[in-house]
Amino acid sequence: MEPITHFLTGACLGRAGLNRKTALATATVTLAAEAPDLDVLGDLKGEVFGFAHHRGFTHSFLGLVLVSAVVVGFMHLLWRLGGSKIKDPKRPPRWGVLFGFAYLAGLSHILLDYTNSYGVRPFWPFSERWYSWDLVFIVEPVMWLVLLGGLLAPTIFRLVNEEVGARRQGPYGQLGAALALIGVVALWGVRDFEHRRALAALDARLYEGVTAIRASAYPVWGNPFRWNGVVETRDFFAVLGVDSLAPEVDPEGRMEIVSKPEETTMTLAAKKSYLGRIYLDWANYPITETETLEFDRGYIVRFMDLRFRAPSHDLRGVLSAAVELDKNLHVVGEQFGVRGQGARD
Repeated sequence: MEPITHFLTGACLGRAGLNRKTALATATVTLAAEAPDLDVLGDLKGEVFGFAHHRGFTHSFLGLVLVSAVVVGFMHLLWRLGGSKIKDPKRPPRWGVLFGFAYLAGLSHILLDYTNSYGVRPFWPFSERWYSWDLVFIVEPVMWLVLLGGLLAPTIFRLVNEEVGARRQGPYGQLGAALALIGVVALWGVRDFEHRRALAALDARLYEGVTAIRASAYPVWGNPFRWNGVVETRDFFAVLGVDSLAPEVDPEGRMEIVSKPEETTMTLAAKKSYLGRIYLDWANYPITETETLEFDRGYIVRFMDLRFRAPSHDLRGVLSAAVELDKNLHVVGEQFGVRGQGARD
């Protein structure tokens, strides 16, 4: 998920009761809920390196130990620089407890990322296998509304109470934050039900007269009942829309057939490259496209994953990759993302 959802989730975790256990709890879990995305610093060494390590170490159960320690260490530094002051001297920082809370917030990050289609590798380094639930888009406005509502509504009620002279001891917002977190889980339940309906609809039909070997449904932004379906048969892939509310497959008649590309010496060489290996390990429905360069300079083999392609959309996108080979099939360039569509790195 994008950072806003992670920050809001962390704030709700803090407000839901963790802030009653120790000082600095809400700030700690809010930062820790986003901290696993520190792996974006890998992009400083290039898009290929960043892609290889994204949602790896920092998004694993083992890596969260180090991530949580970094967050708590940062909070301790701020606390010391601020003169070791807290609002309530009767509830001082409990650093061991804060570490546990930071780890819990990190788990929320892994869970949220697991719910979208990109996936996570939580068992790194023991397993590099990717896991994804394919329920929600990477940007989910409904979750923003639910989480923001849980955080802001108690503040509004507090202001009203103070206006009429009422007073309350202790932190505000526990009930609202807890209800917001329950609302997110309820949203997952609804999306899981609709996801299963979409998969059942895809499995129930024929494609060009043949049955599917496997089928997947991926969320579409802005509509909880629309999905991008990808179906694999022996000879081709089908990319089509699904309406799980009906449920109806290909309601707009825009199904696209993508032939499975022929394996060549060029594609085999590209798949053995560093980028090729990590891309194929991550992709669910990978296909390749080979371009011969002018003047016998070699080839560009592009990798694409059909789960990130809607019907009738161009194959090339931000989650595609390209490997450039010379005429002797040696790797001379690798790129990940939009810039990977062009020339040598």
